[in-house]
Amino acid sequence: MKYLIAGLGNIGPDYDQTRHNIGFMVLDAFAKASNAVFEDRRYGFVATTRLKNRSLVLLKPSTFMNLSGNAIRYWLQKEKIENRNLLVVVDDLALPFGTLRMKAKGSDAGHNGLKHIQDLIGTNYPRLRFGIGSDFPRGAQVNYVLDEFTDEEKAVLPERINIAGEMIRSFCLAGIDETMNLYNKRASWRCQEPSKEGDDSSFTVNPRENK
Repeated sequence: MKYLIAGLGNIGPDYDQTRHNIGFMVLDAFAKASNAVFEDRRYGFVATTRLKNRSLVLLKPSTFMNLSGNAIRYWLQKEKIENRNLLVVVDDLALPFGTLRMKAKGSDAGHNGLKHIQDLIGTNYPRLRFGIGSDFPRGAQVNYVLDEFTDEEKAVLPERINIAGEMIRSFCLAGIDETMNLYNKRASWRCQEPSKEGDDSSFTVNPRENK
């Protein structure tokens, strides 16, 4: 079985560590852990890896955020991957920083990258929402998403990115329903709460594999 895992972001060093690029950050970490190397391909940077008998295509679109759908539609068609085996990793202003939520489908929720994907392939595809918070004054949303994470957020970002990677693996091995059941309630976290013994800020779950 084959999967397309796409992280949304903007290409270029000016955007590398910005909130809007958390999708790229998650895929970079996932690729590194999998010993996969990105190559410059059509519409994006692409790496391939395997999880047991699953083939994974990792995609970082080079189209810039607002045209992400072009890359995703192309690679779905090229690799003959069904929408249900697509997972889009995306930043989400509606969730507190560090909160992770997987959804089987849904609207674009005002996100321009998701809007373009929706325009091209519809809304019936899974996505992993990575909360970036919304601590900005009225009218400052664009500056907020294109700014870097705070030092406090950066200190714990690797931990949250690691959990996002666990959720990707679970999605491919166990399926979306079990992944949502295992992680959606537990993957909530607030920056103001330091990690301590017994909390849910760091954990490992071994999902039951679907054959």
